[in-house]
Amino acid sequence: MAQLKARRSENVDGDFFVDTSCIDCDTCRWMAPKVFSRRGEMSAVQAQPTTPEQRLQALQALLSCPTASIGTVAPPRDIKQAQAQLPGQIEDNVYHCGYHSEQSYGAASYFIQRPGGNVLIDSPRFTPPLVNQLEAMGGVSYLYLTHRDDVADHDKFQTHFGCQRILHQDDITADTQAIELPLTGQEPYALAPDLTIIPVPGHSPGHTVLLYQDKFLFTGDHLAWSVRLGHLYGFRRFCWYSWAEQIRSMKRLTDYSFEWVLPGHGRRFQSGTMAAELQTCIDWMETA
Repeated sequence: MAQLKARRSENVDGDFFVDTSCIDCDTCRWMAPKVFSRRGEMSAVQAQPTTPEQRLQALQALLSCPTASIGTVAPPRDIKQAQAQLPGQIEDNVYHCGYHSEQSYGAASYFIQRPGGNVLIDSPRFTPPLVNQLEAMGGVSYLYLTHRDDVADHDKFQTHFGCQRILHQDDITADTQAIELPLTGQEPYALAPDLTIIPVPGHSPGHTVLLYQDKFLFTGDHLAWSVRLGHLYGFRRFCWYSWAEQIRSMKRLTDYSFEWVLPGHGRRFQSGTMAAELQTCIDWMETA
Protein backbone atom coordinates (compact mmCIF):
# COMPACT_ATOMS: atom_id res chain seq x y z
CA MET A 1 0.00 0.00 0.00
CA ALA A 2 1.11 3.56 -0.67
CA GLN A 3 2.46 5.31 2.42
CA LEU A 4 0.94 8.65 3.37
CA LYS A 5 4.15 9.64 5.15
CA ALA A 6 5.99 9.15 1.81
CA ARG A 7 3.49 11.27 -0.14
CA ARG A 8 5.28 13.27 -2.82
CA SER A 9 5.20 17.03 -2.34
CA GLU A 10 4.33 17.38 -6.04
CA ASN A 11 0.81 16.01 -5.42
CA VAL A 12 -2.01 18.53 -5.19
CA ASP A 13 -3.88 18.50 -1.89
CA GLY A 14 -6.72 16.01 -1.55
CA ASP A 15 -7.58 12.36 -1.16
CA PHE A 16 -5.52 10.70 -3.91
CA PHE A 17 -1.73 10.80 -3.78
CA VAL A 18 1.39 9.14 -5.19
CA ASP A 19 4.24 8.22 -2.88
CA THR A 20 7.99 8.09 -3.47
CA SER A 21 8.01 4.40 -4.44
CA CYS A 22 6.77 5.34 -7.93
CA ILE A 23 8.93 3.88 -10.74
CA ASP A 24 7.67 6.27 -13.44
CA CYS A 25 6.07 3.47 -15.47
CA ASP A 26 3.38 5.81 -16.90
CA THR A 27 0.48 3.45 -16.12
CA CYS A 28 -1.56 5.88 -14.06
CA ARG A 29 -0.97 8.74 -16.49
CA TRP A 30 -2.64 7.00 -19.40
CA MET A 31 -5.30 5.25 -17.35
CA ALA A 32 -6.43 8.46 -15.59
CA PRO A 33 -4.93 11.37 -17.57
CA LYS A 34 -7.07 14.04 -15.90
CA VAL A 35 -5.81 13.02 -12.46
CA PHE A 36 -2.16 11.98 -12.86
CA SER A 37 0.77 13.58 -14.66
CA ARG A 38 4.55 13.40 -14.60
CA ARG A 39 6.15 15.82 -12.18
CA GLY A 40 9.88 15.51 -11.82
CA GLU A 41 11.00 11.93 -12.34
CA MET A 42 7.77 10.34 -11.04
CA SER A 43 4.01 10.54 -11.34
CA ALA A 44 1.90 12.76 -9.12
CA VAL A 45 -1.72 13.84 -8.74
CA GLN A 46 -2.16 16.96 -10.85
CA ALA A 47 -5.88 17.31 -10.04
CA GLN A 48 -8.20 15.41 -7.75
CA PRO A 49 -11.05 13.61 -9.57
CA THR A 50 -14.17 15.74 -9.88
CA THR A 51 -16.53 13.36 -11.73
CA PRO A 52 -17.56 9.73 -11.15
CA GLU A 53 -15.73 8.74 -14.34
CA GLN A 54 -12.50 10.39 -13.20
CA ARG A 55 -12.75 8.75 -9.78
CA LEU A 56 -13.32 5.33 -11.35
CA GLN A 57 -10.29 5.82 -13.59
CA ALA A 58 -8.16 6.92 -10.64
CA LEU A 59 -9.21 3.87 -8.61
CA GLN A 60 -8.45 1.56 -11.52
CA ALA A 61 -5.03 3.20 -11.82
CA LEU A 62 -4.55 2.63 -8.08
CA LEU A 63 -5.36 -1.07 -8.57
CA SER A 64 -3.11 -1.32 -11.61
CA CYS A 65 -0.03 0.46 -10.22
CA PRO A 66 2.71 -2.20 -10.22
CA THR A 67 4.39 -0.83 -7.09
CA ALA A 68 1.27 0.12 -5.11
CA SER A 69 2.49 3.72 -5.15
CA ILE A 70 -0.98 5.28 -5.38
CA GLY A 71 -3.09 5.72 -2.27
CA THR A 72 -6.03 7.56 -0.78
CA VAL A 73 -6.20 9.32 2.56
CA ALA A 74 -9.64 7.84 3.28
CA PRO A 75 -10.33 4.13 2.61
CA PRO A 76 -12.07 3.99 -0.82
CA ARG A 77 -15.50 2.53 -0.17
CA ASP A 78 -16.14 2.22 -3.91
CA ILE A 79 -13.03 0.13 -4.68
CA LYS A 80 -15.17 -2.92 -5.52
CA GLN A 81 -16.83 -0.97 -8.31
CA ALA A 82 -13.41 -0.36 -9.84
CA GLN A 83 -12.46 -4.03 -9.40
CA ALA A 84 -15.69 -5.10 -11.15
CA GLN A 85 -14.76 -3.08 -14.23
CA LEU A 86 -11.33 -4.64 -14.75
CA PRO A 87 -10.61 -6.02 -17.27
CA GLY A 88 -11.80 -2.85 -18.98
CA GLN A 89 -13.13 -2.96 -22.52
CA ILE A 90 -11.02 -1.32 -25.21
CA GLU A 91 -13.15 -2.22 -28.23
CA ASP A 92 -15.25 -5.19 -29.30
CA ASN A 93 -14.18 -8.22 -27.25
CA VAL A 94 -10.71 -6.91 -26.39
CA TYR A 95 -9.90 -5.77 -22.85
CA HIS A 96 -7.11 -4.20 -20.80
CA CYS A 97 -6.54 -6.36 -17.72
CA GLY A 98 -5.10 -3.75 -15.36
CA TYR A 99 -3.22 -5.05 -12.31
CA HIS A 100 0.23 -4.44 -13.82
CA SER A 101 3.12 -6.37 -12.31
CA GLU A 102 6.40 -4.96 -11.05
CA GLN A 103 8.00 -8.20 -12.27
CA SER A 104 7.16 -7.05 -15.81
CA TYR A 105 8.30 -3.47 -15.16
CA GLY A 106 4.68 -2.30 -15.16
CA ALA A 107 3.77 -3.66 -18.61
CA ALA A 108 0.12 -3.80 -19.67
CA SER A 109 -1.58 -7.10 -20.37
CA TYR A 110 -4.70 -7.75 -22.42
CA PHE A 111 -7.55 -10.24 -22.73
CA ILE A 112 -9.47 -11.45 -25.77
CA GLN A 113 -12.85 -13.06 -25.09
CA ARG A 114 -13.60 -15.34 -28.04
CA PRO A 115 -15.70 -18.47 -28.74
CA GLY A 116 -12.63 -20.46 -29.79
CA GLY A 117 -10.92 -19.92 -26.44
CA ASN A 118 -10.01 -16.81 -24.50
CA VAL A 119 -6.50 -15.41 -24.77
CA LEU A 120 -4.51 -13.61 -22.08
CA ILE A 121 -1.72 -11.53 -23.63
CA ASP A 122 1.30 -11.19 -21.36
CA SER A 123 0.93 -11.70 -17.64
CA PRO A 124 -0.67 -9.30 -15.17
CA ARG A 125 -0.45 -9.80 -11.42
CA PHE A 126 -2.17 -12.93 -10.19
CA THR A 127 -4.64 -11.31 -7.81
CA PRO A 128 -8.05 -12.64 -6.66
CA PRO A 129 -10.26 -9.79 -8.02
CA LEU A 130 -8.79 -10.19 -11.52
CA VAL A 131 -8.81 -13.99 -11.42
CA ASN A 132 -12.48 -13.95 -10.39
CA GLN A 133 -13.36 -11.61 -13.25
CA LEU A 134 -11.48 -13.76 -15.76
CA GLU A 135 -13.32 -16.83 -14.49
CA ALA A 136 -16.64 -15.03 -14.97
CA MET A 137 -15.61 -14.16 -18.54
CA GLY A 138 -14.93 -17.80 -19.40
CA GLY A 139 -11.41 -18.43 -18.13
CA VAL A 140 -8.16 -18.53 -20.07
CA SER A 141 -7.34 -21.04 -22.81
CA TYR A 142 -4.08 -19.50 -24.02
CA LEU A 143 -1.52 -17.32 -22.25
CA TYR A 144 0.42 -15.73 -25.09
CA LEU A 145 3.71 -14.14 -24.04
CA THR A 146 5.20 -11.60 -26.45
CA HIS A 147 8.71 -11.94 -25.08
CA ARG A 148 10.81 -12.86 -22.07
CA ASP A 149 10.37 -9.62 -20.08
CA ASP A 150 6.62 -9.58 -19.43
CA VAL A 151 5.95 -13.08 -18.10
CA ALA A 152 5.29 -12.05 -14.44
CA ASP A 153 2.92 -14.60 -12.82
CA HIS A 154 2.55 -16.84 -15.90
CA ASP A 155 3.00 -20.00 -13.85
CA LYS A 156 0.22 -19.10 -11.42
CA PHE A 157 -2.23 -18.41 -14.25
CA GLN A 158 -1.32 -21.69 -15.92
CA THR A 159 -1.78 -23.66 -12.70
CA HIS A 160 -5.14 -22.02 -11.99
CA PHE A 161 -6.68 -22.06 -15.49
CA GLY A 162 -4.81 -24.96 -17.08
CA CYS A 163 -4.06 -22.71 -20.05
CA GLN A 164 -1.44 -23.34 -22.71
CA ARG A 165 1.40 -20.87 -22.59
CA ILE A 166 2.99 -19.64 -25.82
CA LEU A 167 6.48 -18.14 -26.11
CA HIS A 168 9.16 -18.22 -28.78
CA GLN A 169 11.97 -20.67 -28.07
CA ASP A 170 14.58 -17.94 -28.44
CA ASP A 171 13.13 -16.07 -25.46
CA ILE A 172 12.64 -19.02 -23.12
CA THR A 173 14.61 -18.74 -19.87
CA ALA A 174 14.96 -20.89 -16.76
CA ASP A 175 11.66 -19.45 -15.47
CA THR A 176 9.73 -20.41 -18.62
CA GLN A 177 11.18 -23.80 -19.52
CA ALA A 178 7.84 -25.53 -18.96
CA ILE A 179 6.04 -23.51 -21.67
CA GLU A 180 3.46 -25.75 -23.35
CA LEU A 181 3.69 -24.28 -26.87
CA PRO A 182 7.22 -23.07 -27.67
CA LEU A 183 7.49 -21.40 -31.08
CA THR A 184 10.44 -21.85 -33.43
CA GLY A 185 11.68 -20.20 -36.59
CA GLN A 186 10.77 -16.87 -38.17
CA GLU A 187 7.62 -17.75 -40.12
CA PRO A 188 4.18 -16.49 -39.00
CA TYR A 189 2.24 -19.02 -36.93
CA ALA A 190 -1.55 -19.38 -37.26
CA LEU A 191 -2.79 -20.20 -33.78
CA ALA A 192 -6.36 -20.03 -35.11
CA PRO A 193 -8.02 -18.48 -38.20
CA ASP A 194 -8.38 -15.19 -36.32
CA LEU A 195 -5.03 -15.30 -34.49
CA THR A 196 -1.64 -14.94 -36.16
CA ILE A 197 1.67 -14.80 -34.29
CA ILE A 198 4.37 -12.85 -36.15
CA PRO A 199 8.06 -13.15 -35.15
CA VAL A 200 9.63 -9.69 -34.78
CA PRO A 201 13.14 -10.15 -33.33
CA GLY A 202 14.93 -7.01 -32.26
CA HIS A 203 14.01 -5.96 -28.74
CA SER A 204 14.84 -9.55 -27.83
CA PRO A 205 15.79 -12.47 -30.10
CA GLY A 206 12.45 -14.24 -29.69
CA HIS A 207 10.02 -11.33 -29.59
CA THR A 208 6.72 -11.92 -31.39
CA VAL A 209 3.50 -9.94 -31.86
CA LEU A 210 -0.08 -11.18 -32.06
CA LEU A 211 -2.53 -10.10 -34.77
CA TYR A 212 -6.20 -10.64 -33.98
CA GLN A 213 -8.90 -10.37 -36.68
CA ASP A 214 -6.66 -8.12 -38.83
CA LYS A 215 -7.62 -5.33 -36.44
CA PHE A 216 -5.75 -5.60 -33.14
CA LEU A 217 -1.95 -5.92 -32.97
CA PHE A 218 -0.56 -6.79 -29.53
CA THR A 219 3.01 -5.55 -29.71
CA GLY A 220 4.75 -6.11 -26.36
CA ASP A 221 7.96 -4.06 -26.41
CA HIS A 222 8.23 -3.93 -30.19
CA LEU A 223 5.98 -0.98 -31.13
CA ALA A 224 4.05 1.74 -29.29
CA TRP A 225 2.86 5.33 -29.56
CA SER A 226 5.20 8.01 -28.25
CA VAL A 227 3.56 11.10 -26.75
CA ARG A 228 6.87 12.94 -26.90
CA LEU A 229 7.56 12.14 -30.56
CA GLY A 230 3.96 12.25 -31.71
CA HIS A 231 4.20 9.03 -33.72
CA LEU A 232 4.68 5.28 -33.45
CA TYR A 233 8.14 4.19 -32.42
CA GLY A 234 10.37 1.31 -31.37
CA PHE A 235 12.19 1.41 -28.05
CA ARG A 236 15.69 2.47 -29.14
CA ARG A 237 17.02 2.88 -25.58
CA PHE A 238 15.63 -0.49 -24.54
CA CYS A 239 16.62 -2.63 -27.50
CA TRP A 240 18.46 -5.51 -25.86
CA TYR A 241 19.24 -7.61 -28.94
CA SER A 242 19.54 -5.83 -32.33
CA TRP A 243 18.25 -2.47 -33.54
CA ALA A 244 18.96 -3.39 -37.17
CA GLU A 245 16.96 -6.58 -36.71
CA GLN A 246 14.12 -4.65 -35.11
CA ILE A 247 13.95 -2.31 -38.12
CA ARG A 248 13.72 -5.32 -40.44
CA SER A 249 11.00 -6.77 -38.21
CA MET A 250 9.08 -3.49 -38.31
CA LYS A 251 9.17 -3.51 -42.10
CA ARG A 252 7.70 -7.01 -42.02
CA LEU A 253 4.59 -5.60 -40.36
CA THR A 254 3.81 -3.53 -43.47
CA ASP A 255 2.52 -6.79 -45.01
CA TYR A 256 -0.37 -6.81 -42.52
CA SER A 257 -3.46 -4.70 -41.92
CA PHE A 258 -4.49 -3.57 -38.44
CA GLU A 259 -6.17 -0.61 -36.73
CA TRP A 260 -4.95 -0.88 -33.15
CA VAL A 261 -1.47 -1.03 -31.63
CA LEU A 262 -1.75 -2.44 -28.09
CA PRO A 263 1.71 -2.42 -26.45
CA GLY A 264 3.09 -3.66 -23.17
CA HIS A 265 4.94 -0.40 -22.60
CA GLY A 266 4.16 2.94 -24.18
CA ARG A 267 0.75 4.20 -25.25
CA ARG A 268 -1.80 2.31 -27.29
CA PHE A 269 -2.89 3.81 -30.59
CA GLN A 270 -5.75 3.52 -33.10
CA SER A 271 -5.70 4.75 -36.68
CA GLY A 272 -7.50 4.19 -39.96
CA THR A 273 -4.26 4.96 -41.79
CA MET A 274 -1.95 2.61 -39.94
CA ALA A 275 0.21 1.86 -42.99
CA ALA A 276 1.27 5.50 -43.18
CA GLU A 277 1.79 5.66 -39.41
CA LEU A 278 3.97 2.56 -39.54
CA GLN A 279 6.05 4.00 -42.37
CA THR A 280 6.66 7.14 -40.27
CA CYS A 281 7.92 4.87 -37.51
CA ILE A 282 10.26 3.03 -39.88
CA ASP A 283 11.63 6.28 -41.29
CA TRP A 284 12.35 7.48 -37.75
CA MET A 285 13.96 4.19 -36.75
CA GLU A 286 16.35 4.31 -39.71
CA THR A 287 17.72 7.66 -38.54
CA ALA A 288 17.45 7.23 -34.75
